[in-house]
Amino acid sequence: MVRVATEYISVGGNRHAGAADWDVRSGVFAYGADNNVALWEPKSHRGVHALLVGHRDKVSVVRFVAYPQFKSSLLITGSVDHSIRVWKPVEQSSSYTCVCELTGHTGSVNTIGVDNGSNVFASGAADGTVRVWRLDFQDGQVSGRLVQTMPMIPRFFPLTLAIQVLDASDPKKPMVMAVGGTTNNVYVFSAQDTTAQEIDFIRSAKLSGHEAWVRSLAFRKFDNEYILASASQDKYIRLWKVHRGEIASTLPKDEDDMALGGDEPTLSNKAHTFSASGVTYSITFEALLLGHEDWIYTVNWSPTTEKAQLLSASADNSLTIWEQDPTTGVWVTMERMGEFSVTKGSTTATGSTGGFWIGLWSPDGKEVVCLTRTGSWRAWTHDEETDIWQQRLGISGHVRSVNDIQWEAKGAYLLSTSSDQTSRLHAEWLRFGESSWHEFSRPQIHGYDLNCIDTLGPARFISGADEKLLRVFNEPKQIAQLLERLCGISQDEEELPEAANIPVLGLSNKAVGEDITLTDDQLGGQGADQREQQAAPVSLPMHQPPLEDHLARHTLWPEHEKLYGHGYEISAVSVSHDRSLIATACKASSIDHAVIRLYDTKNWREIKPSLTAHSLTITSLCFSPSDQYLLSVGRDRQWAIFKRDEQDPSTYSLLKSNPKAHSRMILGAAWAPSSGQQSIFATAGRDKCVKIWRETASSDVFECISTITLKTAVTAVSFHSEILSDGFLLAIGEETGQISVQKVATDSLEAKELVTFDTTSSPSKSITQITWRPKRSLTFKNNGDEEGVLLAVASEDSSVRIYRVAHV
Repeated sequence: MVRVATEYISVGGNRHAGAADWDVRSGVFAYGADNNVALWEPKSHRGVHALLVGHRDKVSVVRFVAYPQFKSSLLITGSVDHSIRVWKPVEQSSSYTCVCELTGHTGSVNTIGVDNGSNVFASGAADGTVRVWRLDFQDGQVSGRLVQTMPMIPRFFPLTLAIQVLDASDPKKPMVMAVGGTTNNVYVFSAQDTTAQEIDFIRSAKLSGHEAWVRSLAFRKFDNEYILASASQDKYIRLWKVHRGEIASTLPKDEDDMALGGDEPTLSNKAHTFSASGVTYSITFEALLLGHEDWIYTVNWSPTTEKAQLLSASADNSLTIWEQDPTTGVWVTMERMGEFSVTKGSTTATGSTGGFWIGLWSPDGKEVVCLTRTGSWRAWTHDEETDIWQQRLGISGHVRSVNDIQWEAKGAYLLSTSSDQTSRLHAEWLRFGESSWHEFSRPQIHGYDLNCIDTLGPARFISGADEKLLRVFNEPKQIAQLLERLCGISQDEEELPEAANIPVLGLSNKAVGEDITLTDDQLGGQGADQREQQAAPVSLPMHQPPLEDHLARHTLWPEHEKLYGHGYEISAVSVSHDRSLIATACKASSIDHAVIRLYDTKNWREIKPSLTAHSLTITSLCFSPSDQYLLSVGRDRQWAIFKRDEQDPSTYSLLKSNPKAHSRMILGAAWAPSSGQQSIFATAGRDKCVKIWRETASSDVFECISTITLKTAVTAVSFHSEILSDGFLLAIGEETGQISVQKVATDSLEAKELVTFDTTSSPSKSITQITWRPKRSLTFKNNGDEEGVLLAVASEDSSVRIYRVAHV
């Protein structure tokens, strides 16, 4: 029996203000990650422990809601696919299962409003409506139904809404709902009886004052009153008080009281009244919070009852905690976290962080997290002794399709590259008998989508992007020291550069100290300051993996070389096992560009002539274990094998090609480890087949020995580098995200399925690359528990995953 366990999941968060929530009961943090919902327990260092698969498009809203009928909270999610899903915890598991799907919206779901204990919730979408839903619970089953559809008049798109039960002791559970969006006003709706079969929310008030779209709303109860916080793109937060009874409006005494000028007073204290369940309520303007310098995306009240604290996240790169001064009653900034100055720069590598999109409190109010533009989560914890908020380790991941992954030659670390224009290094943090995987470096932050990557040794790698050249990078000394101290990865540091940065208006990572040729005019008249800033490397903390602000700026690898020659976007790259040759290919629609170019790593020059065999884009390149052969496969449905010249090891020539290897395009290929004299490789195609080919006894001829038929198109294959006693391990990734492991017999090459991964733990989109950790993983033990081999998987769903596959 084969057991599969998820060792590591790295995935970034969706940049949507409502796409995350923190459960007050379990402490689980859930956030939208592409089509999936990621689950993370911030109290542990493990990172994301599960991804919930189900939505067909990006998840835009995530909300936990606690009900007395269930021990654990339910999870409600909304998506760009127009649907809402309700998830229930799986007993004796850390995951959730979808119990019902609610449909009705005809646009992307932007916001969901819940109130703990109430089975009524509301959703707002890009179809210009707010819909009210009721959840029914019977015999442990959950079902939902639509009870009211409310078109927004005048028409606008709701971006945020908040609901609040006004009197929990009232059997009718009267409710108030505030809606904001692509309008300057906040609209208030009230319902007399939310326990009735049909609910009727009616518009009760229009709160004006904001001067731009309203992005976030949040209710908080104080004694017998409620405070509504509204945040806007006008950089201000407004507080509104909801209380029982009528209050006479207070008019300004003279023109000086009309703050900010204009015909209408923007700080008007006009009272809006409405009735609910026979009780009259009033809404009045309470306070204006000033301090942010850019759009405010979210506001959230602290869950603790000790004191009222409001957390706001803004595009000005700050997370701010507001409190009411006990003496004056004025709301003031008590704590400000994040960035305090805007660093000049054209990329995230030089400081343009892009703001904070979400800010959330932990259930105990002692920790806050925020989502950055890069998809990473930054966390701060409150130290009661010093009364200081200290940043601690968060989590990070790609935010677009992960296009390629590659283990370092000895399996020391994993490199990934993505359409989010970054390359990342993942390694295992070993400490006190524990271990966990983290991102340790962001070697490349680019201006083009990155397509492929390969290692050139323990301290160097090469990547190809949607540009016509390839770039070679060297590991900086600080990263080498960090990996040695925390991961036990030792290497020679003598010739390593200190650090790297990206010059303004540049794409090339420069080693610190290299001459920067940009003029003062190009540097905005601050050339000396800019050069001084680039010349001073920042020391990384050596006691833990880098925090996000270090990853985004100070873990770049300096560029060593550029390789030119191709006419279109780079599609594939492969490095020979002896690290002497690099084979590359680019996107092509003709035989002129569908060539393989070889480069010598000694002098970085191209070896002419180019290798020709294909007529369309080459999708994969790989050298045989002995480097005797170079295999290429492509969209023209053929594979080609090039043989190394015995006299000149840098020269390859076409040995054999098979124009009809598959009936549809070939998307992946892999060599089996050497077993005797005959070479073996596998090809994967869109024709739903994996074919295994072997060199015949007469040599130089390869024939198909066996075929593995799958249910969907096969996009990636990988052989483990070590031969088992009775066969090879072959991992297969499909277009649907399905992963399976086969054992291929050494003699007959017949395949037997060992395990198919559970769909709940598999990617939700196409597998782009799959690769086994090299030999060292066969003897690697996880906390002394069980042996196993590690399998890394990259997917279009933005995730990098590492699985442990073990016999039990």
